[in-house]
Amino acid sequence: MSGLRGLVAPFVVPGPSGMAVRTRLKQLTTTDVEVLRQVGAHLGALASRDLKARCRDGLGHDAVAWAGRKRELTPLSSARWAGAITKASNDQWALARRSAHAHLQSLDAGVRTLRHRLSLPIGENGSKHASGGYRSRREWHAKARRLHVLEDRLARARAEWAAGRVHVVRGGKRLARLRHQLPDVGLTEAGWRERREAARWFVQADGESGKRFGNETIRISPGGEVSLRLPGPLAHLANAAHGRYVLTARIRFAHRGQEWADRVAANRAVAYRIHHDTMRGRWYVTASWQKPVTHTVPLAAALAEGVIGVDMNADHLAAWRLDLHGNPVGHPRRFAYDLIGSADHRDAQVRHALTQLLHWATSHGVKAIAVEDLDFTAEKTREKHGHRKQFRQLISGMPTSRLRTRLASMADRTGITVIAVDPAYTSRWGAQHWQKPLTTSTRRTTRHDAASIAVGRRAQGFPIRRRTAPPRTHQSDGRGHRTIQADRKALGREGPRPRIPGPRTRSVPPDTARTRATRTPNTVRGARSEQGWVQDSLLLTE
Repeated sequence: MSGLRGLVAPFVVPGPSGMAVRTRLKQLTTTDVEVLRQVGAHLGALASRDLKARCRDGLGHDAVAWAGRKRELTPLSSARWAGAITKASNDQWALARRSAHAHLQSLDAGVRTLRHRLSLPIGENGSKHASGGYRSRREWHAKARRLHVLEDRLARARAEWAAGRVHVVRGGKRLARLRHQLPDVGLTEAGWRERREAARWFVQADGESGKRFGNETIRISPGGEVSLRLPGPLAHLANAAHGRYVLTARIRFAHRGQEWADRVAANRAVAYRIHHDTMRGRWYVTASWQKPVTHTVPLAAALAEGVIGVDMNADHLAAWRLDLHGNPVGHPRRFAYDLIGSADHRDAQVRHALTQLLHWATSHGVKAIAVEDLDFTAEKTREKHGHRKQFRQLISGMPTSRLRTRLASMADRTGITVIAVDPAYTSRWGAQHWQKPLTTSTRRTTRHDAASIAVGRRAQGFPIRRRTAPPRTHQSDGRGHRTIQADRKALGREGPRPRIPGPRTRSVPPDTARTRATRTPNTVRGARSEQGWVQDSLLLTE
């Protein structure tokens, strides 16, 4: 076991802490659309100004600075709109700060990898734990130049991190860069500008418990009536009392609608966001709220009915059900998904595969699903797998974070516990110990199926290797159930039987020494053998 890294103990994944549902705003009049556009543009300009101020404060920002920003925005909007804008700016700065830290770690890992590979002789082979030298002098020279580039980027990133500077683009960096590629994506400048302006609008407000319907700024009644508090400069557009505008559209949440209605009727906090999809020409409203902390089920209680081990791959989920003793039951299952297309299509594919997995677990009464706690942050770098572009693209395309988030959220409603295990060596050891024994003439066990068994057994606390020693009492259950696992320290019981020279069964013919007396001589006819006839003492009879 030397040279292998330590394994992290399996743990129960906590359930979701919040919920978000979305529906469409239908049957909007021209006046409604115009009011929403003016409100979004006005508040979006204030949000851009406030985000700039927040980024300028950097690490020196405190509660006093936050209160000063709110005072500046209140006359231009309202106290509630100012609070929503400043909080959104703080959240955006914190997100950019975390992204800068991740970028700093990525650059540092790339520099260390390049330095290590450049220090090795050209053509030296790598190992399982470290990359080898570069293949040619030309590649070595190109990587040496890239090392200087990354070192410069790393120095700038460290300086910006120490100073608290972040880089944020309201509306998204991808959309901003799309301005220089309009002919390639089939967009006009007017269409691009419309998308950019809509992405920079700001019509969102956090909820507050105790207020009417849980939100005083954007209010939605249980009957679906939508109204919003207009900013001060746009108060002349109000069509209701207290400077409010009521939309003609009525909304209804199809997903978790009853849960939302219960919160609204109890005046519990609900946050809303109204946004415009320029590609479809539709308006949407998103409602979100926090959920109470779900009590985590103990690991032993979750595994009381067995477990389903899941191995995640680029195009499917390989799953196998295990009993209480870690033995595979039934046949393996595969839940495929297609990750080619738009983001909505990919997300729908993942949700469909997880729905099938949860339905299968529910039908067998299993209350636990074991998955790998995958993190490919270090594996996707071009410095480690530079020439293996397809391999890097394969890893980058695996929806690890999306699948974990979706599975935890969907399993919480079905009462199924999600257990995360260390992914180290599951594919290798699973194929080594389980792929061949479970392959029959009518079933072909793949490497991914064997890995799912390894994931499930690791969640149960069992070693991945199979128990090969029979019970001590003549092939019966006199000493306990046959599926009792071997002790972890009894490694000799788990290995293959040693090769013993010579015959093993009585069906093997006896050796040469015993048949020399009755064997037909192999000498040439007419020639005399140099060795005389020898009588074997074992053949003498009384």
